[in-house]
Amino acid sequence: MGMSVTISAATAQDVEQIFRLQYLCFQSEAELYGNYRIDPLVQTLDSVREEVAADLVFVARLGDEVVGSVRGFADEDGTGRIGKLCVHPRLRNHGLGTRLLRAAESGLADGRSATRFRLHTGERSEGNLRLYRKAGYARVGNATGGDGVRLVLLEKDATAPAYVASA
Repeated sequence: MGMSVTISAATAQDVEQIFRLQYLCFQSEAELYGNYRIDPLVQTLDSVREEVAADLVFVARLGDEVVGSVRGFADEDGTGRIGKLCVHPRLRNHGLGTRLLRAAESGLADGRSATRFRLHTGERSEGNLRLYRKAGYARVGNATGGDGVRLVLLEKDATAPAYVASA
């Protein structure tokens, strides 16, 4: 292949690729829960466009193709909320999720003054839970999403190490 994947801020020109990638990536989550009405699958293109314009959004690019993305924003209380982390199925398990997560954390801490990070994932999403534990996140609670999926809420301090070797 000879090309490396780069991480950069998303632009308005990336919106349609992010939208399509998100739909592709979250199919496996929907299958895991037997629920094809999960938020990432029912989100509209206009809503993604609004998030890219207002929030901190990073993409992973392989040439001109968007192969990963993550979004975040900071609450008024200094909590950086990270969500919709996704990596194209053919490029999973190569560290792109970790790189995107670190980019979001860095952008929220440096540019948005976040003092802690919070995210969630489905309780059956073992790969996601493993990634977040390795990145230093700890379980702080449970919730049920508007789509009925049971979620694990995770958090870490912004000054915590980016990677925990023993996780």
